[in-house]
Amino acid sequence: MLVYPSAIDLSTAHLRHLGRHLAARRREIGTRWRRLIPGRQALLALAHLRCGDTYAQLAAGFGIGIATAYRYIREAIDVLAALAPTLDVAMQTARTKAFVILDGTVLPIDRIAADRPYYSGKKRHHGMNVQVLTDPFGDHAA
Repeated sequence: MLVYPSAIDLSTAHLRHLGRHLAARRREIGTRWRRLIPGRQALLALAHLRCGDTYAQLAAGFGIGIATAYRYIREAIDVLAALAPTLDVAMQTARTKAFVILDGTVLPIDRIAADRPYYSGKKRHHGMNVQVLTDPFGDHAA
């Protein structure tokens, strides 16, 4: 298998932020040992989310199994989801603004044809709908 270098158009601050939260999560659940340190796990997850690299590509690049890559990415997504505000908090914050902007996109994902709920007819691929609520300056509204 060939391994290739890749670049992600995110700052190292994003990587450190996610890495800190992953380390805290590991302490919280009492994890004793992992194949990747939290910073590398954060890089793995961000490469998947930002660049769309498959689990197989990431597993080969990071020297781990495909199932491990899947678990690490799932854990990182769960950590990020826990950091997001609830809908109630977002709406309370939006009420304090003059106006807010709601924007979204469909992120491509690896799914089989049987997973119809994840299929976007408009984009003609499987994906997850991600939406962001922001103020006119680009700051998160919540």
